Amino acid sequence: MAGVTPEGSQFDARQYDAKMNELLSQDGHDFFASYDEVFDSFDAMGLQENLLRGIYAYGFEKPSAIQQRGIVPFCKGLDVIQQAQSGTGKTATFCAGILQQLDYGLVQCQALVLAPTRELAQQIEKVMRALGDYLGVKVHACVGGTSVREDQRILSSGVHVVVGTPGRVFDMLRRQSLRPDYIKMFVLDEADEMLSRGFKDQVLPMPIL
Repeated sequence: MAGVTPEGSQFDARQYDAKMNELLSQDGHDFFASYDEVFDSFDAMGLQENLLRGIYAYGFEKPSAIQQRGIVPFCKGLDVIQQAQSGTGKTATFCAGILQQLDYGLVQCQALVLAPTRELAQQIEKVMRALGDYLGVKVHACVGGTSVREDQRILSSGVHVVVGTPGRVFDMLRRQSLRPDYIKMFVLDEADEMLSRGFKDQVLPMPIL
């Protein structure tokens, strides 16, 4: 599971590392773990060749500070909390982590990404689709204001990743159009907002949690 804090938050690599070391020195070491490796290039991360092609085709040349620290631990299946300011490639960080771990021979939902707004969910879908262009990823955005029947049709045809807002995703789970059986990755984007009073009642009862 990955939690993501707001885009507007300032990310400072040295401050982040210092804070993690401080947390490790306190009694909270059972809950916080530091990941020391920093990768200066995408090529050094051990990513699939077709994922690298998608990353470079999207326009990335060198990983940002959050990408240097966040992609590999996500790929290793670790729980990750990411914090970055807008425009640093935070969305691409968890998208790359998801795309690296998918079993493309299994056309079932293996990753679920929840976002607080339709616009953000659709933006994440676009990034996921672009980075996974050479992998043949099937991703769908389940958001309000769109056809329920169309969502059901696309989900029944098979997808690897679902990105959505809590209300519509919960509805698809309730209707059993979205099955949680194969979900192995879960991302909360804008995590603090998603767990606030407005969304908490929708997010916490979901079967996958």
